[in-house]
Amino acid sequence: MCCGRTYLASGQTESARAEVKRSLDALRPFVERGARVVGLEPSCIISFRDEMTVLPPAADTEFTQGNILIFNEFLAANLKEGKVHLPLADQGGKIAHLHGHCHQRAFAAMGPVETVLRSVPGLELKVIESSCCGMSGTFGYAAENIEVSRKMAELSLLPAVRKAQADDLIVADGTSCRHQIHDGAGREAVHVARVLDQALHKS
Repeated sequence: MCCGRTYLASGQTESARAEVKRSLDALRPFVERGARVVGLEPSCIISFRDEMTVLPPAADTEFTQGNILIFNEFLAANLKEGKVHLPLADQGGKIAHLHGHCHQRAFAAMGPVETVLRSVPGLELKVIESSCCGMSGTFGYAAENIEVSRKMAELSLLPAVRKAQADDLIVADGTSCRHQIHDGAGREAVHVARVLDQALHKS
């Protein structure tokens, strides 16, 4: 299944409409029985909560309201309510530099990201004060946009990444953001889920 954003980003509205309908039809039986939909990629989840609520008829998307969450939102809420305990090892002062995805910032979803990362013992969080990484979905992949894409990344994101120490973590939930960081600064950025996985006590 697909959220439809890949079609929508290239102006293929009808294809996006058909794809989101297919996804919603598959998800509906589970959500109506009490399940929630949790996703790792911010742009996909925000698509279900924003653009994809207006492509199909409104009645077809009502069941999704409040039930489609970004991974960090789901986990932060469960941590706050005491529904989950993460057996995380102390990181001994390791530093994590966090770049926020544009959709996370635009929809006030950065708070849960910081909450989850601050739950890791001994992990020092530093939020990179950055704008868009410059990729903007598929925009930065197009040859004709490469210079604009690079200039956007060089405003603040890539300089901050280059200043980070070699053993610091670079954290970015967006797939395209991680590609931009890798290509522009030669560093591997990781999703929050990988930060947690690396910090888990392995039995």
